[in-house]
Amino acid sequence: MRRRAAAEAGRFALELPWVWLRPLDEVLSRIGPIDWSPLNRVAAQGKGVLLLTPHLGCFEVAARCRAKLAPITVLYKPPRQPAFRALVEGARAIPGLSAAPANLAGVRTLLRALRRGEIVGLLPDQVPDAGEGEWVPFFGQPAYTMTLPGRLAQTTGAGVCLLVAERLGQGRGWRVHVDAFPESPTPAALNAAMERLVRRFPEQYLWGYNRYKQPAGVPGPNLFASDSTITPPTLPP
Repeated sequence: MRRRAAAEAGRFALELPWVWLRPLDEVLSRIGPIDWSPLNRVAAQGKGVLLLTPHLGCFEVAARCRAKLAPITVLYKPPRQPAFRALVEGARAIPGLSAAPANLAGVRTLLRALRRGEIVGLLPDQVPDAGEGEWVPFFGQPAYTMTLPGRLAQTTGAGVCLLVAERLGQGRGWRVHVDAFPESPTPAALNAAMERLVRRFPEQYLWGYNRYKQPAGVPGPNLFASDSTITPPTLPP
């Protein structure tokens, strides 16, 4: 399993520049037919859609394939290195895809998009900053998990879907899976859903990402769980 996971991580590193730098239509030509019906049913409610994609498969392809059909805004953490930041931002500057930084201004951007009935994309297994998460189990270990999806859904009434681009290997491209997420996206529910997705093709999860790190300023899981005074921050107007 470790060897397979290491091989898939290498494939991800090699495919990423290709996805970023090749024309969008050429990238999308490597994706088979997609059943968008779960997402379309949620979008028909007119309150926007939270599209959640974990660090699984080729998550950079996931947003691109939907941006071809309708506007989508994705939340991301800008790289610290200026040169790499310029590369990433340029690679994501494609029609239909907008990128919002993971800060207060970015959250406001997501709120405006949802209130327009549009789609926003998040990596729900990305470790949030202090005050923006809760300690809940992920594969049996406490992981600091973002509360943002739940707050966005509660504030706007947006529906939730899961999206994963499974890597087919041998240069055959990707198979995109779309699933509805009918329950409230609490941190515990999110991690349970991420576990189910990872178990479908575990070697394609980005295990090198430190999912269990303790962000600066965040008490350990036992202290956090025992402190009843800690509450998630409110969303900006």
